[in-house]
Amino acid sequence: MKVNDGIRAREVRLIDANGDQLGVKSKSDALDLATKANLDLVLVAPNAKPPVCRIMDYGKYRYEQQKKEKEARKKQKVINIKEVRLSPNIEDHDFNTKLRNARKFLSKGDKVKAAIRFRGRMITHSEIGKVVLERMAKECEDIASVEQRPKMEGRSMFLVLAPKAESEIKKETSENNG
Repeated sequence: MKVNDGIRAREVRLIDANGDQLGVKSKSDALDLATKANLDLVLVAPNAKPPVCRIMDYGKYRYEQQKKEKEARKKQKVINIKEVRLSPNIEDHDFNTKLRNARKFLSKGDKVKAAIRFRGRMITHSEIGKVVLERMAKECEDIASVEQRPKMEGRSMFLVLAPKAESEIKKETSENNG
């Protein structure tokens, strides 16, 4: 934002500290009014004809803007991607342990990447790995949605699950009960 002497326009539409319009004034008149009020002249709409300036305490304004940005950053949710590694010939108990971990990650709001690494000649039976990944997706469908279907990448196959929003979960449970 341009302030005081940084404003280049000859004439400006002026708004005082209370928000009242004072009309079109020359830049020097506007600067005089701002200095008399012990405030700054701030350019708020540079593309208007004539540009719009406001008389305000610029330091206080910047402080409040920074405070708002800080609050907005606090409310942001950082989503992590957690990985759960499986194998094509995984036993039920091991699968249930990995499933429990995946459900825990999803309930905390993280995305889960279920990966199967094919070793040796297992790669020839990639459909077995796909079945394991689809079973994982089916077991988690009440709290997660599939963001990326099982996909081969080199010797690995991936599936990405994203947590459902609370409202989606409530809606589904009410549909299933009713």
